[in-house]
Amino acid sequence: MENIVYLNGSLIPRSQAHISISDHGFLYGYGLFQTMRAYHGRLFLLDRHIKRLLEAAEIIGMRKKVEGLDLEKACVETLKVNGYKEARVRLTVTNGEGAALPWTDAGGKPSVVVTAVPYTPFTEEKYAEGLKVGVVASVRRARQSVVSSMKSINYLLNVMARMEVAEKGLDEALLLNDDGYIAEGGGSNVFFVRDGKLVTPSTNSGIIPGVTREVVMEMADSLGIGISEGTVGIGVIRKCEEAFMTNALIEVMPVTAVSDESGNVVTIGGGKPGKVTRQLMQAYRERVEKETGGEN
Repeated sequence: MENIVYLNGSLIPRSQAHISISDHGFLYGYGLFQTMRAYHGRLFLLDRHIKRLLEAAEIIGMRKKVEGLDLEKACVETLKVNGYKEARVRLTVTNGEGAALPWTDAGGKPSVVVTAVPYTPFTEEKYAEGLKVGVVASVRRARQSVVSSMKSINYLLNVMARMEVAEKGLDEALLLNDDGYIAEGGGSNVFFVRDGKLVTPSTNSGIIPGVTREVVMEMADSLGIGISEGTVGIGVIRKCEEAFMTNALIEVMPVTAVSDESGNVVTIGGGKPGKVTRQLMQAYRERVEKETGGEN
């Protein structure tokens, strides 16, 4: 059966889904997205992802256009009609089709697209091995730009960062902000462990504060693991005992090596996931099973 997508209220075959060349998302990158993961046929943390998108829509002048839409239902129905148990689901909302200038009142109805595709998670061997990441030299996150805090469909900076490290055979990018401090991964948030405490860039460091980041911090707090949010210098990669990255797809993924801007490779934690990282990995997976129903 052909993959089915949700487009502006209808569930249709992917081959029949088309967006206007006058859509402000296509012309200007004027739109937002959220990526979610489904387990056992159920979307994990869907309500938080919708909330995050609506908060960003308020900032860019799209809130009134989307707040009356049942985005949650659109995501659930798209997953269900495809029959996937383990899936990657993306919700995309743009300002819609309109005049050439992208004023918020120039567009018509918003364009809403939901896609669901099967997702095969990383192997347990990869989680045991950890990611090899590289500090990106070509682009930097803008610390004082409000756009840096939201998942805009203008994702070019992150794409360029990932392309740079992929050419070096690395797994993920580590971006700095315009002040030279650590911001985030190419598609993830980053945490370091020092003296048993989490150290992570603050929300004013030029990061997109992900839903998974938020949940991991809540879990750490409940487990009695200290958390320090703030300015994180590049020197932390040589001082930390552990490191990991988070997003909805990779969950909590250990980082075991970092290549700096000069190409020098720093091994973290002896090249193996540390105690705190493994504790949070387990806690996250237990929460997934609890909230998605496991085998039920």
